[in-house]
Amino acid sequence: MNENFLQLPNGESLPVDEKGYLLDWLAWSGDVAATMAKSDGLILEADHWAVLGIFREYFEQFEIEPPMRALVRLTRERLGDEKGNSRYLYRLFPDGPGTQACRYAGLPRPISCL
Repeated sequence: MNENFLQLPNGESLPVDEKGYLLDWLAWSGDVAATMAKSDGLILEADHWAVLGIFREYFEQFEIEPPMRALVRLTRERLGDEKGNSRYLYRLFPDGPGTQACRYAGLPRPISCL
């Protein structure tokens, strides 16, 4: 297996797969998410962090990333009706909330992601 590493600003290196997903979701921190986002040209703001929290909580409970319908529903419940839709989630994570937010949240690559 060819291991790659995510280099954090503090000098720490974390192993990631060939698509940039952490190999150990428990090694995640806010610095991991911010570093990944910065490499994609994004700055994470409060709504990004709220969605990342939804991803991590869902994964802790069900051991899988949230499907889009569940993500939209949970976002609506926590952030309100105006933010609980796929258009909003795609504005936050333009490369796809299911893949990009999952990576930033430190979770394994989604099964549906080749």
